Amino acid sequence: MAPYESDDSTKADEAEDVRAGRRKAARYVVPVAVVGVAAATIGLVPALADSGDPSLPKITAQQLIEKIATSNVQQVSGTVKITTDLGLPDLGGLESGLMSGAAKGDGGSSADPQSKLLELASGTHTLRVAADGPDKGKISLLDSAAEYSVIHNGNDVWAYDSKSNEVYHSTAPKSEGTKEKAPKDVPATPKELADEALKSVDDTTSVTVDGTAHVAGRDAYKLLIKPKQSGSTVGAISIAVDAKTGLPLKFTLTPTSGGAAVVDAGFTKVDFAKPAASTFDFTPPKGAKVTEGDSGDKASKDAPKSGDDLTKGLDGLKTIGKGWNSIAEFDTGGKGAPSGSSGNSNVDGFLNSLGDHVTGKFGSGTVFSTRLVNALVTDDGKVYAGAVTKDALVKAADAAGR
Repeated sequence: MAPYESDDSTKADEAEDVRAGRRKAARYVVPVAVVGVAAATIGLVPALADSGDPSLPKITAQQLIEKIATSNVQQVSGTVKITTDLGLPDLGGLESGLMSGAAKGDGGSSADPQSKLLELASGTHTLRVAADGPDKGKISLLDSAAEYSVIHNGNDVWAYDSKSNEVYHSTAPKSEGTKEKAPKDVPATPKELADEALKSVDDTTSVTVDGTAHVAGRDAYKLLIKPKQSGSTVGAISIAVDAKTGLPLKFTLTPTSGGAAVVDAGFTKVDFAKPAASTFDFTPPKGAKVTEGDSGDKASKDAPKSGDDLTKGLDGLKTIGKGWNSIAEFDTGGKGAPSGSSGNSNVDGFLNSLGDHVTGKFGSGTVFSTRLVNALVTDDGKVYAGAVTKDALVKAADAAGR
């Protein structure tokens, strides 16, 4: 996560939040946690947002961030287009195989939402979203031949994959005083992406209000977030914020290397009217295979609750550096990097196309690269990963090995 502080150099308390993934292998081969690499700063110097079209009142970056934080949109529906371009090589049949395998998840169902939405990590997708308060929500992933939906209605969370005719069912976690949403592995809407971008705070980022825009027929301010540090693969983040409600309508993350955005997600249609109650009704279709998942209470109880708990699944996970240049370091237990000689030519070609052999004071290893997240896996099984350049990873490994 990249952090932020106020533009007048007033430092906010630094927040360290160590995040561990459930599937280690995905970290080494296809790092897909792109949407969690963003951050923002609270700009205390007034920035004009009345240029361009539409014309809106002046607002400071801090006021705009506060507008997002205090947004209380309870009812919304619409269509979201999301494009993700990590710059991965053409995987051909391997990509569908990897995604199909991942979609089975721990529950053995292609409808398991904890893995299915990883498909958003590549390509262009269209989503239909709807919400009516904290207890009712629906998100549907559409493609040319099938539809995948996750429906949260009261205590029930249903997920349905029309392609396989499989259903996954679990219960939403109960909480005292607050309502919890059904969990998803990958943020999918502009608001979820913006929330991830605004979580951490320190002095490594600046933010400004960068004019205005029309998004899905709404007037919006544009929040522009850029790292102060060099060496990060993150170039800038732009968040279009609805001028009336404070709801993020569009999220764009561009890399320092230029070219197309790594993540571009925005509403193409949005409506703040109350969705029909039937939107959140679901009954498993006749003949569908239904898989029961863990109850929300059990999942919530078993989930890691602190940074210390999160590191238990990885040997000695720690953070090197700060801000946009933060690098996660952990030990796989001596397994080292995939060798690229698995016997499967498609898999070997994929690994070799991603990995570059490197050497240094730490020894030798392989750097797996995307346009945003890079990971160095040493031959003795240590991993250094972050939204930083290949050279930064090698330097971190050298320093850690001294």
